[in-house]
Amino acid sequence: MMEDNREKPRRILRSSAQVAALPRSWGSPIEWSFLDSRGWLLKNIAQEIEQRRLFPWAAVFFGIGIILFFQADGQPALWAPVGAFALFGAAAIAFRWNLAVFSALIAFTALFAGFTAGVIRTRSVAAPALTRIVITPVTGFIEAIDDREVGKRLLLRVTEMKDVAEAERPKRVRVSVRKGEGLSPGQSIAGTARLLPPPQAAWPGGYDFARDAYFKGIGAVGSMVGQVRQVDPSTKPDLSLWLAARVDEARNALTERIASAIGGAAGGVGAALVTGKRGLIPEPTNSILRGAGIYHIVSISGLHMVLAAGTFFWLVRALLALAPGLALLWPVKKIAAMAAIIGATVYCIFSGSDVATERSLIMTLVMFGAVLVDRPALSIRNLSIAALIVLAREPEALLGPSFQMSFSAIAAMMALVPLVHWKRIEKAPATLFERGLLAIGQAMLGLVTTTLVASIATAPFAAYHFQSLNPYGLIGNALALPLVSLVVMPSAVLGVLAYPFNLDRPVWQFMGVAVSQVLDASAWVGSFSGSTTFVPALDVVALVLLSIGLIVLTIPASSLRWLALLPAGAGLAFVATPHRYDIFIDRDGAGAAIRGKGGQLAIVGRPSDFVAEQWLHADGDARSADDGSLRQEARCDAGGCVVAAAGGRWIAFVQDFSAFEEDCRRATVIVTRLKAPPTCRAHFVLDGEELKERGAMTIRFSPEAVEVRSVRKGRETRSWSGAETLQAEASPARERPRRAQPVPEQDFPEEELSTGEPD
Repeated sequence: MMEDNREKPRRILRSSAQVAALPRSWGSPIEWSFLDSRGWLLKNIAQEIEQRRLFPWAAVFFGIGIILFFQADGQPALWAPVGAFALFGAAAIAFRWNLAVFSALIAFTALFAGFTAGVIRTRSVAAPALTRIVITPVTGFIEAIDDREVGKRLLLRVTEMKDVAEAERPKRVRVSVRKGEGLSPGQSIAGTARLLPPPQAAWPGGYDFARDAYFKGIGAVGSMVGQVRQVDPSTKPDLSLWLAARVDEARNALTERIASAIGGAAGGVGAALVTGKRGLIPEPTNSILRGAGIYHIVSISGLHMVLAAGTFFWLVRALLALAPGLALLWPVKKIAAMAAIIGATVYCIFSGSDVATERSLIMTLVMFGAVLVDRPALSIRNLSIAALIVLAREPEALLGPSFQMSFSAIAAMMALVPLVHWKRIEKAPATLFERGLLAIGQAMLGLVTTTLVASIATAPFAAYHFQSLNPYGLIGNALALPLVSLVVMPSAVLGVLAYPFNLDRPVWQFMGVAVSQVLDASAWVGSFSGSTTFVPALDVVALVLLSIGLIVLTIPASSLRWLALLPAGAGLAFVATPHRYDIFIDRDGAGAAIRGKGGQLAIVGRPSDFVAEQWLHADGDARSADDGSLRQEARCDAGGCVVAAAGGRWIAFVQDFSAFEEDCRRATVIVTRLKAPPTCRAHFVLDGEELKERGAMTIRFSPEAVEVRSVRKGRETRSWSGAETLQAEASPARERPRRAQPVPEQDFPEEELSTGEPD
């Protein structure tokens, strides 16, 4: 009998078969035997390779390279990251036969690719920015107009600016006007503007408008003073300006159309849902939406893009399915996917092509592109491709809340939501009513599950960037999203299609009814006690650890995901011990927030309400900037203020030279926008020269040292010992002015002055 030399089929373990069969498997349960053997690790790595889960790590290392770029001091040379990228890439090709070495080399290649992307992006958008406050005549083209409750805000592409050299002239400026009647995008206007440099963060770790303005090409912000007039342009606008102006003009027209058709606050919200223009939403309505945890619905991002593209996809597929011949012979699903791609692209352009919108478009295009090539639309791999495209185009997006929150929410939902499913029903529902109840139950379970998972995944980033949490967001989203998904967005698509025929007003009015219901539900949820909870700002270390935990939880398909407990647990430990600062100092010394003996911050000086609330929120303090209790712990007179801090320390805020003699003798820390005399013997003196060099600052006391953080210089630790000597030797002796008038911003009414002196 002839011997059968055919290879016998290899036996596949049940766990491996399960991994191969499920579209998103979480593999076998955790096996604690890995504590005694490395077999657990090797087995799970093999499963990761089998499931093709190594590729998403390329996006992770690409992001690490971007982070390293933004940590660099100064402007890195381009040749260094490009050379490292080429070197590691060539080495990866040479060692492609060795999977372990190849994977490590690819990781370094992706890292240096991210660093290179940061260098190229920073150089490509480089444009002059003002370094001082100026009041000067300005001429330029209106690129975009945003309506406000009072006046308008213009994005002006500058063509002429008197008293500013051309090499220092900003490319774009953002200015506000009190009366903007007759202004439209594309016009050339002239007027006198009061301009100042884009402000940096109010505290180290806070929102940095200057960084965002740099990447948008905005070199100054301010307001128009006096009359704004239309003038004949000296040069013709280029194609990009003409296209941006036409799109913005169409957006403004549709915004006004929707707002007038609906009316009231619902009109402003309805217009924002369609065009992304949020200027007509009253501030109380913004607060209501934030309190309910659903403010994300008025920002054109992932939700709107998916709903809009999904509406196009469903409509085209449903219409084609009505013709049996087309449904049987044509690839109806792919045709509908192509229609969704086109519709989503047009919607992105029309809604202004903001950064968040473009990110959502890329993710949507990747998803429907997968449908065209017969791949799963929703997968970690596709999400990684979208992240790589977004970060290669805009590396700075990695540092912003929009990218972090959108990608973390989607990754968590892809990984965790499939774990929640209905128990299989033995007997199918017999009646239409039972089937309806089952469908509603499944929809509600899916909505609650996705909202809960997304809320948990985005909570660390919300706490870091906004220092606030909305514990009732689950209720708010459960009440609002069904109306937004089933009524508002389909009506928006129908209204846009009917708009050219002037048949859209009834559609907007019908949509307005649903928007009003959303606002009513939001007001009800926002009325709950503690609907907006302010928390101390997360330390960067805590955010990094929690981010690593989220990445390790969502990318692996094997039991390696349980390793996420280690960084997540360490991150939560940091969260439990918040890093509170004892002093916040304004970037120009206009004011400060000092922690008094009672443990709360006291405001001294005259910082802007925006800056003061930034400080309060960073401390987890829910008080508003006009709260009278903020001034109670400060003793103030015409010369400045002093605050009694914990540990018997006195913190002095000096606004007049006459106060230096006494405050330098008694206070532990001196804060002033003036130039301190060299004879000042306080332990720490932070005067105008140091503020000019460092920007906004924070101080944190400890028994051994003082931790100083600044926007421009980063972190520095100063020892208590020897500080007085170092301060005295910092600058040569000079004659002190006899007296100077108090800084105008620091003057107090007579009834607020206290003549009491510290003991």
